Amino acid sequence: MKGRTNEEDGERMKRARWLWLAAVLVLTLVGAGCGGGNEESSGGTGTSGGAKDKVTLQLKWVTQAQFAGYYAAKAQGYYDDEGLDVDIKVGGPDIVPEQVVLGGQAEFGIDWLDNLLATRDQNGDIVNIAQVFARSGMTEVTWKDSGLDSIASLKGKKVGVWLGGNEHKLFAALNKNNIDPQSDVEVVAQPFDMNLFLNREVDAAAAMTYNELAQVLETKNPKTGQLFTAADLNVINWETEGTSMLQDAIFTSEAWLKQTGNEDIAVKFLKASFRGWIFCRDNAAECVDIVVKHDAKLPKGHQTWQLNEVSALIWPSPNGIGIMDKAAFDRTVQISIDSKVLKAAPTGTAYRNDLAEKALAALGSSVDTKGATWQKATVTLTEGGK
Repeated sequence: MKGRTNEEDGERMKRARWLWLAAVLVLTLVGAGCGGGNEESSGGTGTSGGAKDKVTLQLKWVTQAQFAGYYAAKAQGYYDDEGLDVDIKVGGPDIVPEQVVLGGQAEFGIDWLDNLLATRDQNGDIVNIAQVFARSGMTEVTWKDSGLDSIASLKGKKVGVWLGGNEHKLFAALNKNNIDPQSDVEVVAQPFDMNLFLNREVDAAAAMTYNELAQVLETKNPKTGQLFTAADLNVINWETEGTSMLQDAIFTSEAWLKQTGNEDIAVKFLKASFRGWIFCRDNAAECVDIVVKHDAKLPKGHQTWQLNEVSALIWPSPNGIGIMDKAAFDRTVQISIDSKVLKAAPTGTAYRNDLAEKALAALGSSVDTKGATWQKATVTLTEGGK
């Protein structure tokens, strides 16, 4: 998404709850597999003559380093190595990845866990098969000179946040600090940019570490003529507050997985995708170039910052990239229930680790799938992220 979230993302959640019946109907018409009954186009077990299995990945948002690992896997030939012909579809404000997958236009999709759970809550045939982001990148930022350096200090203040579901992390943190989100703060619907914050029209604003935070740091302070720096800000991280919810995950439909050979295709797709993310971890500059060449909507400097911050959400992966941490899953579920995103805890198989585990095993012990020693680089931002 816009680096992460915005109001339009809220509309996506609403559509994901109300349009699942239409998607299931389409799924029924086109067949349980994606792309119809042709084995080659549906992501089946392949065709004679060594033809590759064709599969489609639906991204959550437009081309940017948030999805660098998938572009790298394609550019480096990792999907080819697994006998896969992968089409990467960009997302946007009017695209709901869950509905694209349920409707048969893609085998795999990327979205946040609470959105996937909301779709399952409405009987959508969705299963998380790899939790790529092990941590949340969502924060709330304030100006250092405001003295607002904690959630508790926001009582009585104007607090910006993307609505339509993204406010639940904030509300959970406010409630945790005995602040009523309905009466003790003024919640302001935050637009796509950081102008409300930069103009000091709100006391706090939502910001993804890999996007909106950089937008502030790529802006000149009119008082000094120099770019704002981290020293000008307080960054309240939902991970630190204990109210974070898991974000970018790879998902598919249970019906597709049940078709003969498709679990094997899923393992191959995960293996190649994990290789892509590992490549980006170890070759950041080259990975950024790959993203930029795919018509990224934000400039190279911003993409460099974004990849560095996105990598910090993936690495280290104590159990290996893509493996779901149950405690983080349970926290996301509980906040979703408390915020009425879900009616109840999910039943059945909302996520499975076995396919990611097979992909990790296939990579072998010589490949570093945990990134225990990885450390963030120092990225110098320029005005406008150029």
